[in-house]
Amino acid sequence: MKRVITCFCVLLTALSLVACSKEAPVQQPEPTAVVQTTPELSTNLPDNVTPDVINTEKQTKVLIAYFSCSGTTEKLAQYAADILGADIYEIIPETPYTQEDLNYNNSSSRANQEQSDPSARPAISGSVENMENYDTVLLGYPIWHGKAPRIISTFLESYDFSGKTIVPFCTSHSSGIGSSDTDLHSLCPDTVTWKPGERFPAGTSKESIQKWIDNLNLSPENTVGTFNFETKTVLLNSGYEMPILGLGTYSLSDEECESSVSALLEAGGRLIDTAYIYHNEAAVGKAVRESGVPRDEVFVTTKLYPNQFANAAEAIDESLERMGVEYIDLMLLHHPGENDVQAYKAMEQAVADGKIRSIGLSNWYVEELTEFLPQVSITPALVQNEIHPYYQENDVIPYIQDLGIVVQGWYPLGGRGHTGELLGDETISGIAAAHGVSSAQVILRWNLQKGVVVIPGSSNPDHIRENLDLFGFSLTEEEMAKMNALDRGEKHDWY
Repeated sequence: MKRVITCFCVLLTALSLVACSKEAPVQQPEPTAVVQTTPELSTNLPDNVTPDVINTEKQTKVLIAYFSCSGTTEKLAQYAADILGADIYEIIPETPYTQEDLNYNNSSSRANQEQSDPSARPAISGSVENMENYDTVLLGYPIWHGKAPRIISTFLESYDFSGKTIVPFCTSHSSGIGSSDTDLHSLCPDTVTWKPGERFPAGTSKESIQKWIDNLNLSPENTVGTFNFETKTVLLNSGYEMPILGLGTYSLSDEECESSVSALLEAGGRLIDTAYIYHNEAAVGKAVRESGVPRDEVFVTTKLYPNQFANAAEAIDESLERMGVEYIDLMLLHHPGENDVQAYKAMEQAVADGKIRSIGLSNWYVEELTEFLPQVSITPALVQNEIHPYYQENDVIPYIQDLGIVVQGWYPLGGRGHTGELLGDETISGIAAAHGVSSAQVILRWNLQKGVVVIPGSSNPDHIRENLDLFGFSLTEEEMAKMNALDRGEKHDWY
């Protein structure tokens, strides 16, 4: 896949849903200004790894800036931050608003006085550090008498937003965003790009915010670890894009494997997962080479098995030779074992040498990662573990993602010998019937909406095509909750 050279992220400033006159305001807590940041990625590279090999430029970040009195806007801001993996900043008045301050029926109340005075600029407690790091800001606020609260004007005049994109959004019971967003334009330099504002009522769901963000087209690129459902890719912390769904080749013979990979590529799939221990790397390479699909559009993952760890450098060269490719998109250590740190460092060297683009781990969990990561230089781009509705790893997935590492699930359909039971589960089949799709599609879509890359295995061309057709529907929050409730902690393999 093509490497993403530019650093990007959408600066989202302020997602603040506050109701109008009929919603009782709530007094704010004592002011404390804090920007809640996404975790920094550890990219400590070996001395001989140059920026030409790994993208070491600082990733720009998304900022969600919001002002909220009742908590309505705050909730939506948090939704946006979760969806985008963005930093979040609450605009807190130096003098908090009391309920009496927000008494809209009292013409002399503080809020009414401010709104009637275009020059009013309520002071803000604290500030955003390193505002220059943000490219796009989502700015949220409640509607007060058809306008943005004057404290939003204070915020916009406190920073240089030159060259940035600002996306306003507001909350109110009945009025739309009106001119509240365009009235703010004059407060910023002409070089600011303004996206049309959006109004949300109280009780707006996270799903609705997801749809709104998806339609903003703020950037053609992904932020690290955030799934782009339009391009069907995710940006790895190594700077390369990877498809979010593809084909697993475990237990496929050479002939089956070659046919399956060919079927995947013909159907538009571009992600293939193999391993030394599968004994079909050669078949994968042959299918890729003979597909007619440009090599840089195909993403090939393979793995080193523990019996290769002691001689990992030679094993990497052997994988390249077996597949007949110039580079491997992603190589993983198959599972922990003796000399695993040594083997990982050999993969780091192979990255420096241009033989591998991204590296990661398979079957590493919280305890293993806690011990392993301090011993290596390059943060894994991906961790691949068993994940399906009966074994969900709900404690492990967020731990890995918070490290800036993408999660991929093997056995997404339960694994051989268990697929039938999983596909026949009444909860899953009921959701499938409601959407007019298969149970397999529901399970795979559930994974994607959890931020888990899927690599279902199949030798059936019809199933391969079906497993790629996941973007014509989405699961509601209620359906996601039903799927999450199926977790049994039931592991189907020993890794």
